[in-house]
Amino acid sequence: MRHAWHFVTGALALIVGLTLTLSAAAQSVSRLWEGTVAVDGLTIPFRIQISGAGDAVKGAFLNGDEKVTSTSGRLDGDSLVLYFDEYAETLRATLKNGELQGTIEGKFSPAPHSSLAFQAKPFVPEKDPPAENIPSIDGRWEIQVKSPKGESAWHFVVRQTGADVSAAILRVDGDTGALTGRYEDGKFVLSHFSGERPYLLDVSPRSDGSLDIVLNDYSGKRELIAYRPADARAKGLPEPTDPTRHTRMADAGQPLVFNFPDLDGHLVASSDARFRSKVVLVNITGSWCPNCHDEAPFLVALYRKYHSRGLEIVALDFEEQEQLQQLTRLRAFIKHYGIEYTVLVGGEPGEVNQKLPQLVNLNAWPTTVVVGRDGLVKAIHVGFASAASGEFNPELKQQFTEQIETLLAENR
Repeated sequence: MRHAWHFVTGALALIVGLTLTLSAAAQSVSRLWEGTVAVDGLTIPFRIQISGAGDAVKGAFLNGDEKVTSTSGRLDGDSLVLYFDEYAETLRATLKNGELQGTIEGKFSPAPHSSLAFQAKPFVPEKDPPAENIPSIDGRWEIQVKSPKGESAWHFVVRQTGADVSAAILRVDGDTGALTGRYEDGKFVLSHFSGERPYLLDVSPRSDGSLDIVLNDYSGKRELIAYRPADARAKGLPEPTDPTRHTRMADAGQPLVFNFPDLDGHLVASSDARFRSKVVLVNITGSWCPNCHDEAPFLVALYRKYHSRGLEIVALDFEEQEQLQQLTRLRAFIKHYGIEYTVLVGGEPGEVNQKLPQLVNLNAWPTTVVVGRDGLVKAIHVGFASAASGEFNPELKQQFTEQIETLLAENR
């Protein structure tokens, strides 16, 4: 009997030990990880914070103060799965020898990838180089470009603390999100990855006060030069495109007309009673578009603040053909941001000009059309400057807010 008891207690101890070991292994995933993802032959650094255990695991891609947080996730032994429903992406990884290895699966716009390989290890802070060896690039710059959208310059906004830098490139259609990195080996190396928007940026100060920039993204590798705005004007270089002058109405004297189904298939038209004598923001968007994700919380806040005073917001959403079947990602997008305003399904992104022929030079996502109480277009703003763009973000919000309040105050 004594031997049997020893056997039972020994077995129980073994089971408890194995349970604690498995629990410790599961818990060991809860930390900040630094990794690299392979995109078109590039190795792009990223950070992800993972917490929780079992079916309550969550992860968040970190880029400066920005977070892209998983909708749900689970850890089963050494197998980790994180779901990012609003992007229709899934991270799958195996924990082995203290490191994560796996893939990020989804529809990565605009590139035709369906799976990106990554690996990650626990984050370890780096030591700063001597302060006197670190050049300052803090502040605003302008990058000279020739973009497919007709731009001649982009804004480049940098915030620097010692060797650490957070920056963003602001184009006419929105910004890159926060590019973060450090000064090392004579240059600043910055990156962004949040399951979307993979960027790798090398920034090297030049003796004349300008910057040499090597930008790698889905468009390939580009070698660019950035100047301080005053230096760019002194050289006679063009300014970045004004986002309020990029797209226009073909006939400003005609109202913007739309007629699309909602998610239940019911047609909604610009002539409907719900929009009559209202100030209307017509937001051309897509759940595949990272800058549209940046903009959505701001539109939600505007709607909640001004809807009772006569503001309507209508999202004209354009999705890829496979998404149009069930609208899975769009529904997750609406849920994730708490969207209460009207969302209509316009078609595929390539059809946007056909579906909205009154708009000239419509090629930026998002594009927001401001319609007054008289039904006429008062302004068109393309892109969205997120918080990563520094002072451009509050300036944009103030501009929208003042314009809406002015239009709401007009007689019905």
